[in-house]
Amino acid sequence: MKREVSFSDIKKFDASFDKNPVNAVAMNAVVANGINAAAKNAACEGKNRYCFSIEVEAGKVCNQKQSGRCWMFASYNVMRLEIMKKLNLENMELSQTYPLFYDKLEKSNHFLECMLDTIDEPVDGRVVSFLLHDPVGDGGQWDMFRSLVKKYGVVPKEVMPETNVSSATRELDNYLTKKLREFACTFRKEYAKGKSVADLRKLKDEMMDTVYRMLVISLGKPPVKFDWEVRDKDKKFISEKGITPVEFFEKYVGWNLDDYVTVINAPTKDKPYKKTYTVKYLGNVENGAYPVKYLNLPMDDLRKLTIKQLKDDKAVWFGSDVGQFSERKGGFLTSDALDVDKLFSTEFTMTKEERLDYGESLMTHAMVITGVDLDKDGKPIRWKVENSWGDEVGDKGFFVMDDKWFGEFAYQILLNKKYLSAEQKKLFEQKPIVLEPWDPMGSLAK
Repeated sequence: MKREVSFSDIKKFDASFDKNPVNAVAMNAVVANGINAAAKNAACEGKNRYCFSIEVEAGKVCNQKQSGRCWMFASYNVMRLEIMKKLNLENMELSQTYPLFYDKLEKSNHFLECMLDTIDEPVDGRVVSFLLHDPVGDGGQWDMFRSLVKKYGVVPKEVMPETNVSSATRELDNYLTKKLREFACTFRKEYAKGKSVADLRKLKDEMMDTVYRMLVISLGKPPVKFDWEVRDKDKKFISEKGITPVEFFEKYVGWNLDDYVTVINAPTKDKPYKKTYTVKYLGNVENGAYPVKYLNLPMDDLRKLTIKQLKDDKAVWFGSDVGQFSERKGGFLTSDALDVDKLFSTEFTMTKEERLDYGESLMTHAMVITGVDLDKDGKPIRWKVENSWGDEVGDKGFFVMDDKWFGEFAYQILLNKKYLSAEQKKLFEQKPIVLEPWDPMGSLAK
C-alpha cells in the first residue's frame, strides 16, 4: 500500500468485507445495538457465577453517581466495615462529600505550589502543560486519601450528606479549573514584573480564599464537631455528642494509617520488580504525612497477598482498568464477557507490559475485593468485587472478576503491611525511584 489511501484501496477493502457474509450480520447487530451489546458472550453468565469460597461481609453498595470519587468510595467501603463490626450495625456510610471538599481545597493549594515550583519552566513545556491539563480533577490514589484522613478525619454520611454538586462534579471542576489556570497566569505575569516567589505566595492567600468560598457554596460547610445517633442490629441506641472528625476516625475506624501500603504490578522494563516508586508532582496535601509510594511486585504476589488479607476477613482496595473488555450491566470483569475479537474478526494481542508502554491501559477505577473462589490447590478462579455504581448493575452492585482479567487489568492493591513477608516489608522501606508526572503509574482512579 502506498503512503496515501487511494480509492482503489477502498474498493479492495470493500470487496474483502463483502466476501464474508458474517460481516454484514455483525454490521447489522452493531448498528442496531452497539459494539459491546452485540459482542456480549451469552455463556459468560453461566460460567462466572456469584459464588465464592471466601467472602467478607460487606455493606449495601454505594453510588458515586456522576463523579470521579471511586477512590474515596472504595476506601470508605473498606473502612466502614470496621465501624459496622464494632457497633453491630446492619449498614452505614461515611460521607463522601466531606473528603471531596478537602481534596478540592488541598489539590488547589498543591496546584498553586506546583506553579510556583515551575515558575521558570516554559508555559508550553511538557511539565507545565501537564500540570495545567487537569489541576483539580476528582481522581486520586490511596496515599492521597489517607493524607486527607490523617489531617481531617471522617464523618458519617448524614453529618455531611450528598449535594447536587458532589453527585455531579463536572460544573464545580470546570469553574475551579478556570480560576486555577487564571491564578497560574497571574503568578507568571507578576513574576515577569519582578515579584519574588515569596511575594507570589502572599497572593496565594487571596486565591485560596476564593477557592474556599466556591467550595462552601457548592458543597456546604464541613463540620468541625458533630453529634451522631444510630441503632444497632439489636435496636440498641448509640449516641455520640460533640465529637470531631479526627476523633471519630480514631475511635470507630481505629486504623493506624502508617500500617497500610500500596503494592503495584507494572511489568515494564523501566520499572524493575522489588523496587519502590513515587511520581513527581502527584499528591494533594502539601507536606502531608503520606507521599505517594508503591512497591512493584509480580502479579502472583498480588494474588497471594490479596488472598491472605481476605482470609483474615478483611476486604481489599484495588485499582484496575475497569473499561477493558468488561460488561457493566451484568457486572462481569471477565476475559470471556465480550467476544469483540470474533465480532471484528481480529485478535487483540498486546501484553500487559505493551499496553502500559503504548498508552493502551492504566488504572482508571478503584473498587473493593470482598471475596474469592479458590480451586483445590488454593489458586484463585474468580473474585467478588464491590463497586460504587449503585445496585442496578451486576448482582445488586457486586461484580464478578475472573482471575485472568485480574491478572491483565489490575494494577494496585492496598494492604495492611502485616500481610507482607519479611522480605517485602524490607523492600518497601527503600527510597522510591521518582517517575515522571505522565507515567502510567501516576494515573488517578475515578
